[in-house]
Amino acid sequence: MNEKLILNSEAMTAAQRPDYRGEIAALLRGALTPKPLKERILSYHENDVASALELLSREERKRLYGILDAASLAGILEYSGRLDEYIGELSVRKQVDVLSLLETATAAECLQQMEKGRRNTLTELMDREVREEILLLSSFDEDEIGSKMSTNFISIPAGSTVRQAMRTLIDQAEEHDNISTLYVVGEDEVLVGAIELKKLIIAREHTALEDITRTSYPYVYAGEPVDECLERIKDYSEDSIPVLDGESRLRGVLTSQELARLLDDVLGDDYAKLAGLSAEEDLREPLRKSIGKRLPWLVVLLGLGLVVSSVVGLFEPVVARLAVAVSFQTLILDMSGNVGTQSLAVTIRVLMDERVGRGQKRFLVRKEARVGLVNGLILGGLSTVLVGAYLVAFKGQAPGFAFSVSLCTGLALLVSVVLSSLSGTVIPILFKRLNVDPAVASGPLITTVNDLIAVVSYYSLVWVLLMSLPGF
Repeated sequence: MNEKLILNSEAMTAAQRPDYRGEIAALLRGALTPKPLKERILSYHENDVASALELLSREERKRLYGILDAASLAGILEYSGRLDEYIGELSVRKQVDVLSLLETATAAECLQQMEKGRRNTLTELMDREVREEILLLSSFDEDEIGSKMSTNFISIPAGSTVRQAMRTLIDQAEEHDNISTLYVVGEDEVLVGAIELKKLIIAREHTALEDITRTSYPYVYAGEPVDECLERIKDYSEDSIPVLDGESRLRGVLTSQELARLLDDVLGDDYAKLAGLSAEEDLREPLRKSIGKRLPWLVVLLGLGLVVSSVVGLFEPVVARLAVAVSFQTLILDMSGNVGTQSLAVTIRVLMDERVGRGQKRFLVRKEARVGLVNGLILGGLSTVLVGAYLVAFKGQAPGFAFSVSLCTGLALLVSVVLSSLSGTVIPILFKRLNVDPAVASGPLITTVNDLIAVVSYYSLVWVLLMSLPGF
């Protein structure tokens, strides 16, 4: 009864939720004249309008482009996941205007995806200041943090009073709306510190700026790799992080939104590596590129799989004399792979923290070994009872035979679980020691290694414990 009430409540909530996308699409397909249509469209949030673009045909979208000014379009398109496609549907003049109003990092990224001739044409048509900002961001490689920074920030000269700082803020706020944190710079633009807007507002007007300036503040250099920067600043909860050039001059900021996006990209990349890929794929990635990412690891895993198969072949005498042993091979292999993947996931999370030392890594290995031992004892005990009962009840085997086989299965499960826990921990630590990304010690690799461990453990125990006994 309660489940039905919950389902009915969820269905009613879904039915009552406004369909803004559909409403916007209907408006653009209607007969409203431009002025009231523009007013109605702008009454919706930009994200809803951007989402509605997917429901529209190219001609319907062009109608929208025609009634909206560049500033409104820029605000809408920044929410779109198909920015490069929609920008390409605009006239050249409107492309220039919209790109000039986008966040500099977003505009630079969009331009980089264009054909070179078109990119150069649009860049040349932009205002000098915008063009210089975009060229600055484009001068950095994609994996450098400078390519992700925004030039939307407020800088205040050191030595100002609060009154002077407020005047500078007002002057710059017309073009830069990222005002929650203000940056204090020297005459040579070298970063001095940061001020929270709230502190500036409540300070007395003749207070010296240095009295409310935080000089202990996180920052990064534009040429640093993205991964290294994120590792260092991910625990800070600032609205933005200043980005400096080689002479420590303030050149841009990383906004909290951009930081969240970069962290999501890094986590997505690690997730892809755990699946045996070199990077996360998207829907529009070319077939050849997707194959190139997957095939190398699959070839390595094929080789390891052949090794596992050849090891199984060494135990043909065991299989020939005790065919029932094959029935429980999958049980051992699956549990071994699951345990190894769990240990791998824990280890990767620990190794993401660069501050983890050798002592902590050794503690992690010991901990995972203990966890594997306890889990192995429990799982081994359960499998001994359940496999024995299964052979007696459903296969008609004698209790002595049945529980001899199940005891061997339980011991093999114990050994493989312990060894799999260790391999899932030691392998990524070893990769890290060799300066190889530990996420490359992917799920498929660990699973294949653990298959080898499980096969050797299981059939070796069957050979030693059962094959030597009379009657087997």
